[in-house]
Amino acid sequence: MTKLKQAEKYRPYLHFSPSKNWMNDPNGLIYFKGEYHLFFQHNPHDSKWGPMHWGHAVSKDLVTWDELPIALYPDEDGTIFSGSAVVDWNNTTGFFPDQPGIVAIFTHHLESEVHNPPKQSQGLAYSYDNGRTWIKYRNNPVLKHDSKVDFRDPKVFWHHSSNKWVMVLATGESISIYSSHNLIDWSFESEFGENIGSHDGVWECPDLFELKVENNEESKWVLLVSIGDNPNIDNGSRTQYFVGTFDGSIFRAEHEGTKWLDYGKDNYAGVSFADIPEEDGRRIYLGWMSNWRYANEVPTHGWRSQMTIPRELGLRRDKDSYTIIQVPVQELDYYFTRKEIIKNEWIGKELRYDFNVSYGMITLNIGNKDAVKYGVNIHHTPTNVTSIIIDTQKNLLVLDRNKSGIVSFSDNFPIQQEIKLSDTRKIKLSMIIDSSSIEIFGNGGEFALTSLVYPDKICEEVSLYALDGEINVEEGYFLKPNT
Repeated sequence: MTKLKQAEKYRPYLHFSPSKNWMNDPNGLIYFKGEYHLFFQHNPHDSKWGPMHWGHAVSKDLVTWDELPIALYPDEDGTIFSGSAVVDWNNTTGFFPDQPGIVAIFTHHLESEVHNPPKQSQGLAYSYDNGRTWIKYRNNPVLKHDSKVDFRDPKVFWHHSSNKWVMVLATGESISIYSSHNLIDWSFESEFGENIGSHDGVWECPDLFELKVENNEESKWVLLVSIGDNPNIDNGSRTQYFVGTFDGSIFRAEHEGTKWLDYGKDNYAGVSFADIPEEDGRRIYLGWMSNWRYANEVPTHGWRSQMTIPRELGLRRDKDSYTIIQVPVQELDYYFTRKEIIKNEWIGKELRYDFNVSYGMITLNIGNKDAVKYGVNIHHTPTNVTSIIIDTQKNLLVLDRNKSGIVSFSDNFPIQQEIKLSDTRKIKLSMIIDSSSIEIFGNGGEFALTSLVYPDKICEEVSLYALDGEINVEEGYFLKPNT
């Protein structure tokens, strides 16, 4: 959320949104000197996509954000596309002889000219005052390519075992890996992506990091890759991930098939925060809550887009398969009061509960006795309803927003969103409900589904139901805002 009061229709309480105009990808996510920095793709001239700048917001707790002046402006090398930021602790660049500072690594984008395609190259900027003002490196660009048109979205990190900076870069339908000792001079290491994963669209916004596996000493490397919109596929833009090994030069996936980070329509281009303190140890992720299929058309006025709730990522192993686990960051708990509403309730017909709160988090532990279908209806108003359906015959969780409110701005928006479930006998659902979104985390973060909605009101009540059988709500509670 921002420190703005929620006044405009659809403006979120719990999620960051720009005070005005357009926002898309999160950029330069970093923690430094007690602040979390969120830079973001921003058009300050319109509420639709346009000439990209880096907007900027900071937070002490990942929940309440202060929006600051624009950080990076277009220049003679082009507009400022996506990228990352790092703290140069050891002055590898030579920019910081006195004390460490932040370096931003970003894509310059020059629009195509007659007979010439667009040009994308990587540039640097650095800050001595905790990201408030920036100096662009005088010898930009630091990395370019003679033939690749798509050459963008650098995510940079320090690889301790090889004692060098590593960059993962989106290069068409592949990820190219480069290395450097000073962030200025870069060497090509390897390319990943051939004959693996989904190639339904252009690859974008990579992130490569190491995650510990739950309940053992093992760790694996994870590569996130967002996939651009393909008009022939209903899903639109979305994000896949790969699990494997990385030796400082080559990433190798240890699985076949495609793994999806989020099964909803509205989590894209997400990356993780750099320089989280070692004593904290979390890998914290933030995504852009929209879809390129309709991002420019959503029915907000004067501003567009919001970010997901920041999520802590983990890795769970089941036999030889690894799954990313994602749960809302624990800081969110400080803003809520827990109120239990259900304990060991059997439901065989619709049963409603009045929450007396319009937004918050609901958690339900459900056991299915013999219902063919069961689920949750979020009643925004008597006529605006978002439905979460568990289909035990098809082993599906379905989110249906067809009647959730305004949906007519896109033919694609009402299409159902689905998750294939391994077991429908028991399920744990945690749902964050805000003014214009629902985020679902299932089975302790084993799957996520992020979805925008545009109802007349946030939420009046929630009903649980079972069809052709019974379910047992073993426990259910909601977290309501403290204020």
